[in-house]
Amino acid sequence: MNASTATAPAAGNGIFQRWWFWLPLLFCLLAGGFLGLKYSSFGKQIAVGTGYAAHVVCSCRYVGNRDMASCKTDFEPGMESITVTEDPEKRSITASVPLLSRRTARFDPEYGCALDTP
Repeated sequence: MNASTATAPAAGNGIFQRWWFWLPLLFCLLAGGFLGLKYSSFGKQIAVGTGYAAHVVCSCRYVGNRDMASCKTDFEPGMESITVTEDPEKRSITASVPLLSRRTARFDPEYGCALDTP
């Protein structure tokens, strides 16, 4: 057989077929890991921690009239992964851990700071 008459297989055809198998499997593994983390006891601790951080910083900021830098010193050890943002117009504080939990506390002059329903 002559080398010039032999037909070569389509380039990338095998790789394309393998991706159709591995991509959904990878997606299922990532989704399972995310759901397992979010609804485990660790995920519930993160939800409680973000609510605690939002309430403490809201009270510090709007009841105690302290600045945000001063309020972050009230965090307990282990709360370094929680990010806190302020919305001065709504007088609210939002604490979050990306992709896992987000809680907001709003200030009411009559009642103080209260967490929004999750």
